[in-house]
Amino acid sequence: MAYLHPFYISVTDINYNENSQSLEIAQKIFWDDLEVALGNLAGRSVDFMHPDDPEALSSMIESYLLKNNQISVNGKKAELQYLGFEVEEDAAWFYLEAKGVSKPTKVKISNEILIRDYPDQRNMVNFYVDDVPKTLILYEDNESGSLEF
Repeated sequence: MAYLHPFYISVTDINYNENSQSLEIAQKIFWDDLEVALGNLAGRSVDFMHPDDPEALSSMIESYLLKNNQISVNGKKAELQYLGFEVEEDAAWFYLEAKGVSKPTKVKISNEILIRDYPDQRNMVNFYVDDVPKTLILYEDNESGSLEF
């Protein structure tokens, strides 16, 4: 049974870890909306909670997230790696990481998660440097933004 929700939003928390010089990324997405997006790409229905092939689903998720999330720090593209996910009721947390990142002074973020499938989609991105957050709200025709620290 799919959970219904009246709005379309994802939340992405990006934390710069100075000790490991990495970006630690946690992205919360409603899994029923992600099912639609993945199904549209695959040309068939996708069952997020009970997949026929969990490895194939994980591969689809990884490809989708890496394609629809782009981050540049100080003019250098961060190489994102998909780590996995965990389900939390009607949403799931997806985890990514980028290593070898210098301390951010200028950041450019592109987040196109679900925008092609839901024109009202809003993607809130919270970027933390030294525990200080800066936030972007990204949406159709405004899929990227910049921050300065």
